[in-house]
Amino acid sequence: MAEQKPNAMQAMRPGRRGPMMQVEKPKNMKATLKKLIGYIGRNRRNFFTLLGVTLSITAANLLAPALQQRAIDAIEASLPQKLLLMLGLMVLTYLMNAGLTYLQGIFSAKLAQGTVRTMRKDLFARLVRLPIRYTDTHNHGDIMSRMTNDVENISNSVSTSIASLCSSVLMVSGCFIIMICYSPLLALVSTLTIGLTLLASTFITKFMRKFFVRQQRILGAVNGQVEEMVSGYRTVMAYNRQERAVDTFNHTSDQLKKTAIYANIFGGFMGPVMNFISNVGFLLIAIIGGYLASLPQDHLLYITVGTIQAFILYSKQFSRPINEIANQYAAIQTAIAGAERIFEVMDSPIEDEGGNAPYNPKTVKGALSFQDVHFAYEPKKPVLQGFNLEVEAGQKIAIVGATGSGKTTVVNLLTRFYDIDRGSITIDGTPLTAIPRGKLRESLAIVLQDTVLFSDTIARNISYSKPDATMEEIEAAAKATGADKFIRKLKDGYDTLLTEGGSNLSQGQRQLLNIARAVLADPSILILDEATSSVDTRTEMHIQSAMVALMKNRTSLIIAHRLSTIRDADKIIVIDHGKVVEEGDHDTLLSQKGTYYNLYQSQFAGIAT
Repeated sequence: MAEQKPNAMQAMRPGRRGPMMQVEKPKNMKATLKKLIGYIGRNRRNFFTLLGVTLSITAANLLAPALQQRAIDAIEASLPQKLLLMLGLMVLTYLMNAGLTYLQGIFSAKLAQGTVRTMRKDLFARLVRLPIRYTDTHNHGDIMSRMTNDVENISNSVSTSIASLCSSVLMVSGCFIIMICYSPLLALVSTLTIGLTLLASTFITKFMRKFFVRQQRILGAVNGQVEEMVSGYRTVMAYNRQERAVDTFNHTSDQLKKTAIYANIFGGFMGPVMNFISNVGFLLIAIIGGYLASLPQDHLLYITVGTIQAFILYSKQFSRPINEIANQYAAIQTAIAGAERIFEVMDSPIEDEGGNAPYNPKTVKGALSFQDVHFAYEPKKPVLQGFNLEVEAGQKIAIVGATGSGKTTVVNLLTRFYDIDRGSITIDGTPLTAIPRGKLRESLAIVLQDTVLFSDTIARNISYSKPDATMEEIEAAAKATGADKFIRKLKDGYDTLLTEGGSNLSQGQRQLLNIARAVLADPSILILDEATSSVDTRTEMHIQSAMVALMKNRTSLIIAHRLSTIRDADKIIVIDHGKVVEEGDHDTLLSQKGTYYNLYQSQFAGIAT
């Protein structure tokens, strides 16, 4: 049976309708906004300072039309001194407005960056605590997109929209009160135009949101494909699949283009419609206002020419905030869609710590017991079926089997990267589920087939398993695996800075550093998952001799493909179709001429599997 794991990238290949290609339904905007406001609220000082500055700007904007009205009426009444006073006050008002607007930009930036810093911090803290199953079943590029593109969209929206929204509420309220005082009839006309604006915006936004959500999701798919291309570039080149990679990328890119066009069409349609309705409102105010100004001065509805001018300005200020919101709606929708995607990750359950049984990693003996273990990565596709294994403390156990038989799954379950579906696993008689995950993993060291190195010095990469290790301990671990020899030949020695993934070292050298890291950890249980498969035979022989001392008095599980590396194991376990079908030492299993014998012959006698 093939060992199967979920593949999130399959859903994004051309010709298949995966989740990235579907039109997303609108999600709970209310809940998303509530969470987003909660993050904004964590920066109360900047928020309330911004609110105070915005209130002052709004007051200045409300004062300016009144001063203009008095200046015009002073001209009409031939009052030069009053005119000069009004003009002076207008200059001061505009200067104050300019200064406050500058401060508004500063505090908007502080609020936006403070908000997204907290959000990015929480998102990363959640990511590193998610179960392995989450990263196995989600596209890595899409996860990266949430951390970068989605957070950046929120930052842009917060920096531009918070002040605008606060100003809009204050401006609309202030303008409405002032317009009522000037002319209830003209205020009614303005209110009617605002009603038309709200109806139009509601109708248009009905179609907008789904396109912005879909746009963000497809953008995540694009990032995923780029990430895959960069990490697998050598494979693409080796198999001459550049054209296929381009076609796959173009297919997703075309989907993004189509969705982005629709999103921008609906987003851009909002502004012109709002402006048209506003201009119609201004025209009605001018017509009706002109009529009222022509009435006798003692008439109840009479207004001056200056009042008409002021009212037109107030009417613009009354409708402008709504138009601004309409014009920003595309950015706001993008930010909300991004926030939904971020909160999806934040709401994902983290890996629980497990049990609370007393467990000291330093005193673990390492006796392992697998009893009737059943497990499947996907429902109805079992990988282990009734798996049983007994390992005595200090034993060296080799696990072999055909590809997909379940060898690596045993390691995943022992480390609790995944939990079993049925059965039990114990260490020194303590059920795995009763042991805190952190304590459990402190007693384990694992060397995987795929080397994992970080963009840091060689010394820090080795000491990743023991951050407080001394330089002497690091060098001793490197000497135990033979890594010290090539490290000394490097220009900067242990201070050599590795590039991403350690690509400035050979595959064998990278694996030696990974093994040195495990040696430094000094674990009670050592796991080698195809650890020497990527090194040459000579290096492998050197590592094997070094491992003899490392494995002494230590429980060791070796998952091996090269059967020549496990001849000296205390016990060899042969897995087939998720079950142990044979066990014993090398010579015993060969004499039985069963599954192990066939595997051995396939490697050394050229017999097909």
